[in-house]
Amino acid sequence: MKKILGLDLGTNSIGWSLIQHNFEKKEGSILGIGSRIIPMSKDVLDKFGSGQSHSQTAERTGYRGTRRLYQRDNLRRERLHRVLKILDFLPEHYLNAIDFKNRPGQFYNDKEVKLNYQPMKNNSRQSYEFIFMDSFHDMVAEFKEKHPELFYRKANGEETKIPYDWTIYYLRKKALKEKITEQELAWIILNFNQKRGYYQSRGEEEETDNTKIEEFYSLIVADIQETEDKNANGTWYNVILENGWVYRRQSKDSLENWKGKTKEFIITTQLDENGNQKLIKKGILKEVLELLIQKKIGLP
Repeated sequence: MKKILGLDLGTNSIGWSLIQHNFEKKEGSILGIGSRIIPMSKDVLDKFGSGQSHSQTAERTGYRGTRRLYQRDNLRRERLHRVLKILDFLPEHYLNAIDFKNRPGQFYNDKEVKLNYQPMKNNSRQSYEFIFMDSFHDMVAEFKEKHPELFYRKANGEETKIPYDWTIYYLRKKALKEKITEQELAWIILNFNQKRGYYQSRGEEEETDNTKIEEFYSLIVADIQETEDKNANGTWYNVILENGWVYRRQSKDSLENWKGKTKEFIITTQLDENGNQKLIKKGILKEVLELLIQKKIGLP
């Protein structure tokens, strides 16, 4: 008697059977039979059917990484809550929404509340009010003085409204030179904690390119000269800069409005392995050749 294992391999399932068979006597029996279904979502099946490899392990690793990011974010906020409570910087409604006894720093019932809005008292409906109205009015007054274009009358006669949430950016600027309240500072700190900066990991540092030198210039456009060199992509212009340099630019639109405006340029000088400027035809420096052709070209 021989035992034979048979497999039926499908895209998301495996069928199997184990039989024993006597070829001489032409008799046999089934020892076991069944199938294994591999759970796969439709998008995974579509990728598999189109020939794209997909790893369930890699997908689980991605989800696990996302959960860790959320856990770390919550842990930072919980620690910050405890520090701000000691400093007495938190508004009353926000402070009362946090459990500092059983789960220090975490919101009760995991129900997050906003620091800058508090429930209105003596109101049958659940509505909220912005608690930094003084700073909001100061911001609006400054905007009307320095940026009046933000305010205009709509068709119904109403004036354009500024969102309350813009106040945090006004406070971030104000705090650099003027005093703000403790609660406003707590709002800024918690906002920075939520949108913290990116830190490069090891091996991700930007490599230094030693084969070129990049110089930055900010120059005023003195004149615009339209050339006769035209094609389907537009007309070539000679942009005369304040120091006498000429920057050639192709454009389908006229560049006359560039006159008197400041433009930024990055001029790149290519270097050889010894750190010297690369030479081209007949030993002439590339930068010098360009200078002979059209004084000097800035590459923006």
